Amino acid sequence: MIDIARAHILTLEKLENLSSKFYNLGNGEGYSVLELVNVAKKVTGVDIPLRICPRRLGDPAVLVASSSLAKKELGWKPQFPELESIIESAWRWMRKHPNGYGQ
Repeated sequence: MIDIARAHILTLEKLENLSSKFYNLGNGEGYSVLELVNVAKKVTGVDIPLRICPRRLGDPAVLVASSSLAKKELGWKPQFPELESIIESAWRWMRKHPNGYGQ
C-alpha cells in the first residue's frame, strides 16, 4: 500500500508539468497464483482454500509488470520488492484498518 501511495504522490507532482500518463508499478517479477496464495498463507497464518482449475480462455500464460518507466521518470522504486514483504505490508495495513480507509 505504501509503495502505491508513494507512486501516486510522485505522479501527481510530475503531472503539474505534463499531460496524463500511465505508469506500471510492477516489480519485474512474475508469480503464479499458487505462489501468491502459498506466501499469503505463510504471512497471514490463514489456511486459504484452493480450487485448482485450468487457465481461463484468453488468460495469458505469463504476465509480468515492469516499473522501469516510473523508475526513470518519477524516481520511484518499490520499498517492498519481494512478494513476502508486499503481502506482509498489505496484511499489516488490513489488520490495522479492517473496515478500510476512514474507519
